[in-house]
Amino acid sequence: MYYLSGFQRDLLYVISGFDQPSGQDVKEELEEYYETEINHGRLYPNLDTLVNKDLVEKGQLDRRTNYYAITDEGREAMQQRRRWEDQYFSPE
Repeated sequence: MYYLSGFQRDLLYVISGFDQPSGQDVKEELEEYYETEINHGRLYPNLDTLVNKDLVEKGQLDRRTNYYAITDEGREAMQQRRRWEDQYFSPE
């Protein structure tokens, strides 16, 4: 996941914590964490990047709403990242 921005990594974490969240669900969760508004021009291009890299799957909930789901490749990338992080961080 070294090739992703921090924002894109945060998107992966949020998506993996939900069962097929909508873009709006992801946006609201990140706005709460970042304590600031996230505009559509930032959110959706980054979600599309994750879809294009096969880390996230995009589907339709209804005619107006898409859902996002972590793929096996996305989950594996997150696990690899976690292993890498764990070698540098140890709670006291």
